[in-house]
Amino acid sequence: MLATVIAMRELSLHILDVARNSVEAGAGMLDLDIVEDTAADRLNVTIRDDGPGMDAEMVARVTDPFFSTRKTRRVGMGLSLMKATCERCGGFLTVQSSPGEGTVVLSALRLSHLDRPPLGDMGAVIQALACEAETVALHYTHVVDGRVFELDTAQLQQDLDGVPVSTPMVLQWLRGLVDEELQAIGSVA
Repeated sequence: MLATVIAMRELSLHILDVARNSVEAGAGMLDLDIVEDTAADRLNVTIRDDGPGMDAEMVARVTDPFFSTRKTRRVGMGLSLMKATCERCGGFLTVQSSPGEGTVVLSALRLSHLDRPPLGDMGAVIQALACEAETVALHYTHVVDGRVFELDTAQLQQDLDGVPVSTPMVLQWLRGLVDEELQAIGSVA
């Protein structure tokens, strides 16, 4: 299978790819939830949006690497690669969607699996997604064995009192904040 040969080196790249799909589909809200549960040996990643959604036929085909909803290309490797990574690491990927209801992508992997890629640079992912803060409200929650870090770009935008989240200095600060907070809650992924 092609997807098992090609793999992204970090889960954060999969997360960014799926989240960017949501943004490009027109979502105005994006929830990103990551849960590291060492007792259950699970790493769960949920990406939820309020975009246009997909019908059942499209949902059935969305993890096929030779299918894409984009008009600019004929293949869509993102979800198929993420699904292959999850399955290779003792987990799964599901996609739930309905027209007008948005989309939920849930992926689960064994946290301790030898082949599980590292989570990677979530600071950079949040930084990249925050560039869209004027049009997409991002809510990011990261839980490690009950310890929680949350970030909401809509709230952050209010706190900045007119300074756009997409300002380079704010984006740099945001990336550092995410890195520090993940270390503080003990992220091992």
